[in-house]
Amino acid sequence: MNSPDRPESLPAIIVISSHVVRGTVGNRAAVFALETLGFPVWALPTITLPWHPGHGRATRLLPDEAGFSALIDDLCTAPWLAEVGGILTGYLGSAHQAAPVAKLIKALKSKNPNAIYLCDPVIGDAGGLYVPQETAVAIRDQLLPLADIATPNRFELQWLSGQNVDDNQSLMSAAETLGPKTVVTTSAHAMMAGGMGNLLVSGANYTMAEHRFVDGPSNGLGDLTSALFLARTLFGQSVETALKQTTASVFEVMARAAKRGANELMLAADASSLTHPMAMVQMRRIMRPKPKVTA
Repeated sequence: MNSPDRPESLPAIIVISSHVVRGTVGNRAAVFALETLGFPVWALPTITLPWHPGHGRATRLLPDEAGFSALIDDLCTAPWLAEVGGILTGYLGSAHQAAPVAKLIKALKSKNPNAIYLCDPVIGDAGGLYVPQETAVAIRDQLLPLADIATPNRFELQWLSGQNVDDNQSLMSAAETLGPKTVVTTSAHAMMAGGMGNLLVSGANYTMAEHRFVDGPSNGLGDLTSALFLARTLFGQSVETALKQTTASVFEVMARAAKRGANELMLAADASSLTHPMAMVQMRRIMRPKPKVTA
């Protein structure tokens, strides 16, 4: 197995998501985290913005359809593609980007069948969809079926599965129908008072990782969670260990940014939280009732 202590042995990871000039969201969060953990990264922006839209309206630079597809074609035939051991997709700038991205995933899998694809379906939150519906549909229909791992938030899981997720039992049921072997749902229903956490569904493994609620900068937390979970999976860690360390890192980074009064995560200042998190995380195995057998 690859070791975090031997970064020269780690495979490259392709990251396809948004890019901001200021801030730590999308590719800015994922690439920093992955490189801090020792991974070479190929980064492809799906859109460029001066800052996260949550800070106010801003210019959006979207690659043209033909140019984006042509660049993907170059990557599909790159002589170094076999170096890649993982691919992470996040925010798409438009629905037409899904088909060429799917083509790249398939090309990578043909070169390296053991490559891991993590789909972070960045489509919305509790306020509803914040991408056009056709983009959400393209992610659901073209990318999610190819994924080994998915990391939706609670709203995204509900929208993608078409099922209610009013409690953790229904959330687990929805995750089991999503398609990927492993699903980590962020913003799961807290089991401890004043808590928040991530719920893992992977085969017969149902595990909650919780920490206390922190009112701090939240933009980029999903991107960071996805990158760290993929990295730790590629280290060869068990899904439970990857969940625990990922959750601890994200909580620690968020808590430290909140303590400073920052309006963005401060990854450069808190890089040690990515490699060696010290935060306490409550891990719980959740029982799944056996389905009732009808005569």
